[in-house]
Amino acid sequence: MLPPRRHPALTDAGLLIGRLAVGVIFIAHGWQKLTGTGHAGVTGSFDELGIPLPSLAAYYATWVELLGGAALIAGLLMPIAGVLIALNMAGAFWYVHMDNGLFTRDGGYEYVLVLGATALLLALVGAGRFSLDAVLWGRREDTRERDPAPA
Repeated sequence: MLPPRRHPALTDAGLLIGRLAVGVIFIAHGWQKLTGTGHAGVTGSFDELGIPLPSLAAYYATWVELLGGAALIAGLLMPIAGVLIALNMAGAFWYVHMDNGLFTRDGGYEYVLVLGATALLLALVGAGRFSLDAVLWGRREDTRERDPAPA
């Protein structure tokens, strides 16, 4: 037998907290790419790492992290934002961290694994009711439930 479901507001609050935390991290990393070394610096780093099409990859990483992080915070277009961020983290895993083991202290993939999995989780589960997705595209009340058809 399944345990009783938690109060829905707790689930939605958990989704909000997770979106805010991960969104802030992605905005910070995207902002760092945008304003730190800039596009040329990120492209150079990506080229040194052997990432294919380093200029295009640098644009993708910068803007997906910056705008995707903002989308997570707002809870907007969660399926799209979550998948794009997860793909970004898959690239970081594959090209940078995979051969360094699990632990971050060794340059490993634990950080990108958690961020990518969380982004994918949000893409699959949704942003919850404390989000712009819920405001813009929330579940509409089914009129058949309100007004049953006459017998």
